[in-house]
Amino acid sequence: MTPGELPFFVYGTLRPGEPHHTRLLRGRTAAEGPARLLGAALHDGPGYPYAVRGGTGHVVGEILRAAPGAYGGLLSALDHLEEYHGPDHPLNLYERHRCDVVRVRDGALVPAWVYVAAPRAVPGPRIPGGDWLSRRPVRDAPRTP
Repeated sequence: MTPGELPFFVYGTLRPGEPHHTRLLRGRTAAEGPARLLGAALHDGPGYPYAVRGGTGHVVGEILRAAPGAYGGLLSALDHLEEYHGPDHPLNLYERHRCDVVRVRDGALVPAWVYVAAPRAVPGPRIPGGDWLSRRPVRDAPRTP
């Protein structure tokens, strides 16, 4: 990573095991690990979540560092996926902000890019616990007749 290349904090469909992780991140990251965005809430959306800054909650996700030489392409791909056209652009679905996230393994505050809901986004209900993965059914759970 060169100076100015921030890691990314992902919390929804870009997390490991989710469809956009496989499609956009596989082979483009050098490191990934659990992290939390404090002072934010996670809201359901139309098939993807929205992080909304403010409050006392937190958002569960992963911090990832781009592989050598992959940063520019990864930044462009994520901006496109998140419908980010530039700071405060009226067509943005998400705004890309530099935020400090807490790396779970050591509690360190790490500056990272985080895509948060833009003004035109319409967040749905808050997801308790701030974890997008908690809202899907548990696989291989025992079934009751």
